[in-house]
Amino acid sequence: MPQTILVVDDEPQLVRALRGYLEQAGYRVATAGDGPAALAQYKHEKPDLVLLDLNLPGLDGLEVARRLRTLAEVPIIMVTARVEETDRLVGLELGADDYITKPFSPPSRSGPIWWPGSGPCCAGPRARAPRRRSCASRT
Repeated sequence: MPQTILVVDDEPQLVRALRGYLEQAGYRVATAGDGPAALAQYKHEKPDLVLLDLNLPGLDGLEVARRLRTLAEVPIIMVTARVEETDRLVGLELGADDYITKPFSPPSRSGPIWWPGSGPCCAGPRARAPRRRSCASRT
């Protein structure tokens, strides 16, 4: 069964692009456009990875990350337009495993997505042993 990635962002165009890229790479994708929907989708889908925007309606991404951490140790990658170092540090403190700023481009080739803390792209202040696997394998 393909691994599931929950994409949480209120920008439909970005969600569509990420969904297409991730599905092409062999992942199952669930989506949510606001904080409350993100928590509901997490409980329903039990994803293997969460890509989480900070600027969300309902509950912001920092609060969603904090609440997700009370539910599970799912890897969380913040994907946001906030570029201030303080935003990054707060996100990491609240439980995010990595922080990617928008705009960004997905890799030009499809392949495995590295779990936070498992590879060189994720080394940093929160780097740690992977929670589940060394990386998401394609199916």
